[in-house]
Amino acid sequence: MFAASSAATDAGQTEVEQKCSRRGCQETARWKIVWNNPKIHAREREKTWLACDAHRQYLEQFLAARTFWKFTRPL
Repeated sequence: MFAASSAATDAGQTEVEQKCSRRGCQETARWKIVWNNPKIHAREREKTWLACDAHRQYLEQFLAARTFWKFTRPL
C-alpha cells in the first residue's frame, strides 16, 4: 500500500510525493506507520504504510487491533 507520484522541481529534478496508504486517499503522507504480521513475518521485518494527518489514527487502530502496529514516525 505505498503510493507515490513524481513532480518536477524548478531545478529540473524529480521530486517524489508520497501519498497516504488509505484506500482512495490522494492526500500527501505526513506519517510513516511501521508494522508487521508476527504470524508470517520475522520479528525484525518492518512493513510500512504512509498516512496523511486525517488517516493516521485510523490506520494505527486498524493495525493495533490485529497486533500488527509497531510504531509511527513523521516523514
